[in-house]
Amino acid sequence: MTNSEHVRMQRDGAVMTVTIDRPKALNALNAAVLDALHAVFTDIQNDRELAVVVLTGAGGKAFVAGADIAEMVDLTPEGAHAFALKGHAVCALISRVGIPVIAAVDGFALGGGLELALACDFIVASDKSRFGQPETKLGLIPGFGGCVRLPRRIGKAAAAQWIYSSDIIDANTALRMGLVTEVISSEQFSSRVNAIAQAIASRGPCAVRAAKRVLVESEDLDMISACALEAKAFSSLFATPEMREGTTAFLAKREPVFCWGGSRTAL
Repeated sequence: MTNSEHVRMQRDGAVMTVTIDRPKALNALNAAVLDALHAVFTDIQNDRELAVVVLTGAGGKAFVAGADIAEMVDLTPEGAHAFALKGHAVCALISRVGIPVIAAVDGFALGGGLELALACDFIVASDKSRFGQPETKLGLIPGFGGCVRLPRRIGKAAAAQWIYSSDIIDANTALRMGLVTEVISSEQFSSRVNAIAQAIASRGPCAVRAAKRVLVESEDLDMISACALEAKAFSSLFATPEMREGTTAFLAKREPVFCWGGSRTAL
Protein backbone atom coordinates (compact mmCIF):
# COMPACT_ATOMS: atom_id res chain seq x y z
CA MET A 1 0.00 0.00 0.00
CA THR A 2 1.32 3.42 -0.96
CA ASN A 3 0.26 6.91 0.02
CA SER A 4 -1.51 9.06 -2.55
CA GLU A 5 -1.76 12.82 -2.83
CA HIS A 6 -4.77 13.07 -0.54
CA VAL A 7 -4.88 9.77 1.38
CA ARG A 8 -2.02 8.60 3.57
CA MET A 9 -1.50 5.55 5.73
CA GLN A 10 0.43 4.84 8.89
CA ARG A 11 0.87 1.33 10.22
CA ASP A 12 1.48 0.39 13.85
CA GLY A 13 1.70 -3.39 14.05
CA ALA A 14 -1.75 -4.75 13.26
CA VAL A 15 -3.39 -1.28 13.29
CA MET A 16 -3.62 0.86 10.16
CA THR A 17 -4.53 4.55 10.32
CA VAL A 18 -5.93 5.93 7.06
CA THR A 19 -5.97 9.73 6.93
CA ILE A 20 -7.82 11.81 4.37
CA ASP A 21 -5.37 14.65 3.77
CA ARG A 22 -6.97 17.70 2.14
CA PRO A 23 -6.97 20.04 5.16
CA LYS A 24 -7.25 23.24 3.08
CA ALA A 25 -10.53 21.85 1.67
CA LEU A 26 -11.56 20.45 5.07
CA ASN A 27 -10.88 17.01 3.57
CA ALA A 28 -13.80 17.30 1.14
CA LEU A 29 -14.45 14.22 -0.99
CA ASN A 30 -13.75 14.62 -4.69
CA ALA A 31 -13.41 11.88 -7.29
CA ALA A 32 -9.65 11.56 -6.72
CA VAL A 33 -10.07 11.07 -2.96
CA LEU A 34 -12.81 8.49 -3.50
CA ASP A 35 -10.63 6.59 -5.97
CA ALA A 36 -7.72 6.64 -3.52
CA LEU A 37 -9.91 5.39 -0.67
CA HIS A 38 -11.24 2.58 -2.85
CA ALA A 39 -7.69 1.50 -3.71
CA VAL A 40 -6.58 1.63 -0.07
CA PHE A 41 -9.49 -0.41 1.27
CA THR A 42 -9.18 -2.94 -1.54
CA ASP A 43 -5.60 -3.53 -0.38
CA ILE A 44 -6.73 -3.67 3.26
CA GLN A 45 -9.30 -6.31 2.37
CA ASN A 46 -6.50 -8.56 1.16
CA ASP A 47 -4.12 -7.94 4.08
CA ARG A 48 -4.43 -10.77 6.62
CA GLU A 49 -1.93 -9.15 8.99
CA LEU A 50 -4.16 -6.19 9.80
CA ALA A 51 -6.53 -6.26 12.76
CA VAL A 52 -8.25 -2.88 12.68
CA VAL A 53 -8.37 0.33 10.65
CA VAL A 54 -8.77 3.86 11.99
CA LEU A 55 -10.20 6.26 9.39
CA THR A 56 -9.70 9.95 10.16
CA GLY A 57 -9.11 13.38 8.62
CA ALA A 58 -6.09 15.67 8.67
CA GLY A 59 -5.82 19.20 9.95
CA GLY A 60 -7.73 19.09 13.24
CA LYS A 61 -10.79 20.89 11.86
CA ALA A 62 -12.68 18.20 10.00
CA PHE A 63 -13.04 14.47 9.52
CA VAL A 64 -14.62 15.26 6.15
CA ALA A 65 -16.70 18.40 5.69
CA GLY A 66 -18.67 16.85 2.82
CA ALA A 67 -18.42 16.14 -0.87
CA ASP A 68 -16.49 18.71 -2.89
CA ILE A 69 -19.12 21.26 -3.97
CA ALA A 70 -16.72 22.88 -6.43
CA GLU A 71 -16.49 19.59 -8.30
CA MET A 72 -20.23 18.92 -8.05
CA VAL A 73 -21.69 22.26 -9.09
CA ASP A 74 -21.48 21.73 -12.86
CA LEU A 75 -22.32 18.03 -12.95
CA THR A 76 -25.08 16.80 -15.24
CA PRO A 77 -27.58 14.29 -13.84
CA GLU A 78 -25.56 11.54 -15.54
CA GLY A 79 -22.32 12.84 -14.04
CA ALA A 80 -23.95 13.16 -10.62
CA HIS A 81 -25.16 9.56 -10.84
CA ALA A 82 -21.64 8.36 -11.62
CA PHE A 83 -20.27 10.42 -8.71
CA ALA A 84 -22.89 8.99 -6.34
CA LEU A 85 -22.10 5.44 -7.46
CA LYS A 86 -18.40 6.09 -6.81
CA GLY A 87 -19.21 7.24 -3.26
CA HIS A 88 -21.52 4.26 -2.70
CA ALA A 89 -18.82 1.87 -3.89
CA VAL A 90 -16.32 3.25 -1.38
CA CYS A 91 -18.81 3.14 1.49
CA ALA A 92 -19.88 -0.40 0.61
CA LEU A 93 -16.26 -1.53 0.51
CA ILE A 94 -15.51 0.04 3.91
CA SER A 95 -18.64 -1.45 5.47
CA ARG A 96 -17.78 -4.96 4.24
CA VAL A 97 -14.01 -5.02 4.63
CA GLY A 98 -13.16 -8.04 6.78
CA ILE A 99 -11.86 -6.19 9.86
CA PRO A 100 -13.28 -3.43 12.07
CA VAL A 101 -13.05 0.13 10.79
CA ILE A 102 -13.27 2.94 13.35
CA ALA A 103 -14.28 6.43 12.25
CA ALA A 104 -12.25 8.83 14.39
CA VAL A 105 -14.05 12.16 13.99
CA ASP A 106 -12.23 15.26 15.23
CA GLY A 107 -14.14 18.21 13.82
CA PHE A 108 -16.80 18.39 11.11
CA ALA A 109 -18.41 15.25 9.66
CA LEU A 110 -20.96 16.65 7.25
CA GLY A 111 -22.74 15.31 4.18
CA GLY A 112 -20.50 12.79 2.47
CA GLY A 113 -18.22 12.88 5.49
CA LEU A 114 -20.97 11.66 7.79
CA GLU A 115 -21.92 9.04 5.21
CA LEU A 116 -18.31 7.86 5.12
CA ALA A 117 -18.29 7.64 8.92
CA LEU A 118 -21.59 5.72 8.89
CA ALA A 119 -19.98 3.10 6.64
CA CYS A 120 -17.49 2.36 9.43
CA ASP A 121 -18.29 -0.08 12.23
CA PHE A 122 -18.60 2.69 14.80
CA ILE A 123 -17.79 6.36 15.31
CA VAL A 124 -15.81 7.91 18.15
CA ALA A 125 -15.73 11.68 18.32
CA SER A 126 -13.83 14.49 19.96
CA ASP A 127 -15.87 16.95 21.98
CA LYS A 128 -15.43 19.63 19.29
CA SER A 129 -17.00 17.50 16.55
CA ARG A 130 -20.10 18.48 14.62
CA PHE A 131 -22.35 16.25 12.52
CA GLY A 132 -24.97 16.80 9.86
CA GLN A 133 -26.55 15.95 6.52
CA PRO A 134 -26.96 19.48 5.15
CA GLU A 135 -27.79 18.49 1.58
CA THR A 136 -31.34 19.90 1.52
CA LYS A 137 -29.81 23.38 2.01
CA LEU A 138 -28.15 22.78 -1.36
CA GLY A 139 -31.34 21.52 -2.99
CA LEU A 140 -30.05 17.95 -2.79
CA ILE A 141 -30.35 14.82 -0.68
CA PRO A 142 -27.58 12.62 0.74
CA GLY A 143 -25.97 10.75 -2.13
CA PHE A 144 -23.54 8.29 -0.53
CA GLY A 145 -25.97 6.27 1.59
CA GLY A 146 -27.12 8.75 4.22
CA CYS A 147 -30.82 8.13 3.61
CA VAL A 148 -30.18 4.41 4.11
CA ARG A 149 -27.51 4.06 6.81
CA LEU A 150 -28.53 6.96 9.06
CA PRO A 151 -32.04 5.64 9.87
CA ARG A 152 -30.55 2.22 10.56
CA ARG A 153 -28.20 3.83 13.06
CA ILE A 154 -30.50 6.29 14.87
CA GLY A 155 -34.04 5.34 13.78
CA LYS A 156 -36.20 6.48 10.87
CA ALA A 157 -37.99 9.40 12.55
CA ALA A 158 -34.82 10.97 13.96
CA ALA A 159 -33.02 10.53 10.65
CA ALA A 160 -35.95 12.01 8.74
CA GLN A 161 -36.09 15.15 10.90
CA TRP A 162 -32.33 15.58 10.67
CA ILE A 163 -32.09 15.07 6.90
CA TYR A 164 -35.11 17.24 6.11
CA SER A 165 -33.94 20.11 8.32
CA SER A 166 -30.19 20.03 7.50
CA ASP A 167 -29.49 20.70 11.19
CA ILE A 168 -25.95 20.46 12.53
CA ILE A 169 -25.57 18.75 15.93
CA ASP A 170 -22.75 18.62 18.46
CA ALA A 171 -20.91 15.53 19.67
CA ASN A 172 -22.88 15.09 22.90
CA THR A 173 -26.18 15.24 21.00
CA ALA A 174 -24.78 12.66 18.58
CA LEU A 175 -23.90 10.46 21.55
CA ARG A 176 -27.42 10.70 22.98
CA MET A 177 -28.86 9.81 19.56
CA GLY A 178 -26.67 6.72 19.30
CA LEU A 179 -24.76 8.05 16.30
CA VAL A 180 -21.41 7.91 18.09
CA THR A 181 -20.28 5.46 20.75
CA GLU A 182 -17.96 7.74 22.70
CA VAL A 183 -17.12 11.44 23.06
CA ILE A 184 -13.53 12.18 24.03
CA SER A 185 -11.82 15.42 25.01
CA SER A 186 -9.65 16.89 22.26
CA GLU A 187 -6.58 16.55 24.46
CA GLN A 188 -7.10 12.81 24.95
CA PHE A 189 -8.58 12.02 21.56
CA SER A 190 -5.57 10.46 19.81
CA SER A 191 -4.51 8.36 22.78
CA ARG A 192 -8.03 7.08 23.41
CA VAL A 193 -8.59 6.16 19.75
CA ASN A 194 -5.28 4.30 19.77
CA ALA A 195 -6.26 2.47 22.97
CA ILE A 196 -9.55 1.32 21.40
CA ALA A 197 -7.77 0.12 18.26
CA GLN A 198 -5.05 -1.68 20.22
CA ALA A 199 -7.66 -3.39 22.41
CA ILE A 200 -9.36 -4.80 19.31
CA ALA A 201 -5.98 -5.84 17.90
CA SER A 202 -5.30 -7.84 21.08
CA ARG A 203 -8.38 -10.05 20.59
CA GLY A 204 -8.69 -13.28 18.65
CA PRO A 205 -8.33 -12.48 14.92
CA CYS A 206 -10.68 -15.19 13.68
CA ALA A 207 -13.22 -14.20 16.32
CA VAL A 208 -13.12 -10.50 15.44
CA ARG A 209 -13.44 -11.23 11.72
CA ALA A 210 -16.29 -13.67 12.37
CA ALA A 211 -18.11 -11.15 14.56
CA LYS A 212 -17.86 -8.50 11.85
CA ARG A 213 -19.07 -10.94 9.19
CA VAL A 214 -22.14 -11.86 11.26
CA LEU A 215 -22.89 -8.21 12.09
CA VAL A 216 -22.73 -7.22 8.41
CA GLU A 217 -24.43 -10.22 6.82
CA SER A 218 -27.23 -10.49 9.39
CA GLU A 219 -28.54 -7.00 8.55
CA ASP A 220 -30.33 -8.34 5.48
CA LEU A 221 -31.65 -11.52 7.10
CA ASP A 222 -34.74 -12.37 9.11
CA MET A 223 -34.21 -13.19 12.81
CA ILE A 224 -34.19 -16.97 12.40
CA SER A 225 -31.71 -16.89 9.53
CA ALA A 226 -29.52 -14.34 11.31
CA CYS A 227 -29.35 -16.45 14.47
CA ALA A 228 -28.51 -19.52 12.38
CA LEU A 229 -25.67 -17.56 10.76
CA GLU A 230 -24.35 -16.60 14.20
CA ALA A 231 -24.55 -20.18 15.49
CA LYS A 232 -22.61 -21.47 12.50
CA ALA A 233 -19.90 -18.81 12.91
CA PHE A 234 -19.71 -19.47 16.66
CA SER A 235 -19.26 -23.21 16.23
CA SER A 236 -16.69 -22.83 13.45
CA LEU A 237 -14.35 -21.05 15.87
CA PHE A 238 -14.03 -24.24 17.92
CA ALA A 239 -11.73 -25.53 15.17
CA THR A 240 -9.27 -22.64 15.60
CA PRO A 241 -6.08 -22.56 17.69
CA GLU A 242 -7.06 -19.18 19.04
CA MET A 243 -10.17 -20.62 20.69
CA ARG A 244 -7.91 -23.12 22.50
CA GLU A 245 -5.54 -20.32 23.47
CA GLY A 246 -8.34 -18.07 24.70
CA THR A 247 -10.13 -20.67 26.78
CA THR A 248 -6.89 -22.16 28.14
CA ALA A 249 -5.66 -18.71 29.13
CA PHE A 250 -8.94 -17.98 30.89
CA LEU A 251 -8.75 -21.18 32.95
CA ALA A 252 -5.09 -20.51 33.72
CA LYS A 253 -5.95 -16.94 34.81
CA ARG A 254 -3.54 -15.33 32.34
CA GLU A 255 -3.93 -13.02 29.35
CA PRO A 256 -4.31 -14.77 25.98
CA VAL A 257 -1.73 -14.20 23.26
CA PHE A 258 -3.11 -14.24 19.73
CA CYS A 259 -1.50 -13.86 16.30
CA TRP A 260 -2.63 -11.56 13.52
CA GLY A 261 -0.86 -12.84 10.43
CA GLY A 262 2.14 -13.94 12.47
CA SER A 263 2.27 -10.86 14.72
CA ARG A 264 1.74 -11.89 18.32
CA THR A 265 -0.50 -9.53 20.29
CA ALA A 266 -1.48 -9.39 23.92
CA LEU A 267 -3.30 -6.81 26.03
